[in-house]
Amino acid sequence: MSNISQKLDIGQSQQLVMTPQLQQAIKLLQLNNIELSEFLEEELEKNPLLEKLDSNQIQEQPAPPLENEVKDDVDAAFESAQNVDFDSGSYMADMGSGGNSKFDSSDENIEERTCSEKSLREHLTEQLNMSFSDDKDRMIGAFLIDRLDESGYLRDDEKELSERLGCSKGRISRLLKCMKQFDPTGVFSKDLSECLALQLEERGQMDKQMAVLLDNLHLIAEHDFKKLTDLCGVNDTYLKDMIEEIKSLNPKPIADFEHFVVQSAIPDVLMKKMPKNLGGGWRVELNSETLPRVLVNNDYYTQVSNKSMQKGDREYVTSQLASANWLVKAMDQRAQTILKTASEIVEQQDAFFNYGVEFLKPLTLKDIAEEIGMHESTVSRVTANKYIGTPRGIFELKFFFSTGLVSQSGQIHSSEAIKARIKSLIDNEDVNRILSDDKIVDILKAEGIDIARRTVAKYREVLHIGSSVQRRKQKKNLANQ
Repeated sequence: MSNISQKLDIGQSQQLVMTPQLQQAIKLLQLNNIELSEFLEEELEKNPLLEKLDSNQIQEQPAPPLENEVKDDVDAAFESAQNVDFDSGSYMADMGSGGNSKFDSSDENIEERTCSEKSLREHLTEQLNMSFSDDKDRMIGAFLIDRLDESGYLRDDEKELSERLGCSKGRISRLLKCMKQFDPTGVFSKDLSECLALQLEERGQMDKQMAVLLDNLHLIAEHDFKKLTDLCGVNDTYLKDMIEEIKSLNPKPIADFEHFVVQSAIPDVLMKKMPKNLGGGWRVELNSETLPRVLVNNDYYTQVSNKSMQKGDREYVTSQLASANWLVKAMDQRAQTILKTASEIVEQQDAFFNYGVEFLKPLTLKDIAEEIGMHESTVSRVTANKYIGTPRGIFELKFFFSTGLVSQSGQIHSSEAIKARIKSLIDNEDVNRILSDDKIVDILKAEGIDIARRTVAKYREVLHIGSSVQRRKQKKNLANQ
């Protein structure tokens, strides 16, 4: 018979407690300047001891002196935020044992950020990673993604893009030819006509008559159908059917996506070339035009504290003063962290800024983290959704990392990315060498993606792509037209 007994064991373990201060430190690191402004507006409404600085006051108002206790709390919180591996998930291990365990308020939205609906950039980046293996191609592709307008068009001239990035026009053309096959169909088009043409090609409805119609879309708006029938060489009934086909297409292919930063992105950091008489090199600074600043209204605190107050009121004012002091110092720490990270990126990628994309240096989050003494997950958060204004244009800080677009294994193998790769393979298959599902499996396995044949067939059906037999017949018919 086994003996059942109870005993008390004492042991030691290290766990990270998500205190409110640590949560706020993490949140401040993640926000860009625009998001930070929104966050501070909420804080200003809550705390009467906080006061917002105008842009012309920023240079005149130094950060207020802090009590040692407050300064130590801020430093400790940011040290934890900067040196713990949040990506491992371990920071959630001790929730409930200390600090605030609730994440349902607007202040505790860290989990929301990781589980939010996929953005257009993420959707396109997955396809980018599956389509190109060269790091420089991926970096150029990431830049092109950020140049899309609100309709999903790339309005920039290829020559202008090649000059800005310091690469050949042919390379831009090659990348765009492939990226115009991305989902949603029509993205990266230069104008409406090309957007509609790509959608018609996907449906197998593009012919010479339709090409003429797309070149003369203005005549539809002018209701000059007689001229259109003459140009297209069709009768009124056929023209009406063609116009109905066009009306069924999507002129704004990215309309279903939200949270997309268009090419008017506002830089959080600015860099300028220094004159030779000042030593040359680059000057990196925070964008004072968009960087919000707050200070503690000590005059108001003095006025209020000199009045006789009840115990509850006194505790409230004291609490608000401590909170205001903490936030002001935390803002300063955030600014220093971003500036330190951006400055190191600029130093590492000096050749790119001087000579172009061909001189981009292979760079990882870990490289920067080691140089500035932070954890790479912190660098990832600091650089996410933040932009730097440079002589070559505005870039997301993550642009400069060769691994910023891929997973730790080297590829992002989500179902959406695999679907995109399958579609790309089929779109580019030779009419005389149609790919079977087995052949697609072999190609994907060679690229490091272990996938079953039935999964390829399933994804192909979801994409509304026919079998190899159906595609062979369809593509031969199109070739003979």
